[in-house]
Amino acid sequence: MFPMVTGFMNYGQQTVQTARYIGQSFMITLSHVNRFPVTIQYPYEKLITSERFRGRIHFEFDKCIACEVCVRVCPIDLPVVDWKLETDIQKKRLLNYSIDFGICIFCGNCVEYCPTNCLSMTEEYELSTYDRHELNYNQIALGRLPLSIIGDYTIRTVLNSSHHKRQ
Repeated sequence: MFPMVTGFMNYGQQTVQTARYIGQSFMITLSHVNRFPVTIQYPYEKLITSERFRGRIHFEFDKCIACEVCVRVCPIDLPVVDWKLETDIQKKRLLNYSIDFGICIFCGNCVEYCPTNCLSMTEEYELSTYDRHELNYNQIALGRLPLSIIGDYTIRTVLNSSHHKRQ
C-alpha cells in the first residue's frame, strides 16, 4: 500500500507543477498581448535610421587629396583611387575614385580616418540590384546624395514602434 500512496503523491505533485507551468506560460502570453507589433510593412513603411547608422558612402570629389588613407585602413583594400602626379606643382590629382558596395562591409574606417572628411556615411540602405556590377559606384554615383524618406508622403516613416499608437 505504501508504493500506491507515494504514487498518488507524485501524481498530485506533478499535476500541481504542470498547472503552475501552464499558468506561468499563460501569464507570459498575456504580457505580450499589450505590446506593439514589431514588424513593419516594408515598402510602405520605413524605419528612420539612427544618427550613427552606417549606410552608403557619400564622396566629395573636390575635397579628396588622393592620399589613399581610405585604402590603407580598409580591411579589404576596397576603394580604388586613381591619381596622377602633377609635376609642375608636385601634388596628386585625383582621376577616379570607386567603391564596390557588393564587397564593402560598411565598417566605416575609411570615413573615420579620412583627413579631409571627403567621405561620409549616408542613411541609404536600399542598394539591392539584379546585377552585382551595378553596385560598383564611381565618383559620380558616390557624389549623389540619397533622397530623404521623411518628405515622401507615399511612405509612412516609423520612428520607434513603442512611441506610436496601435492602429
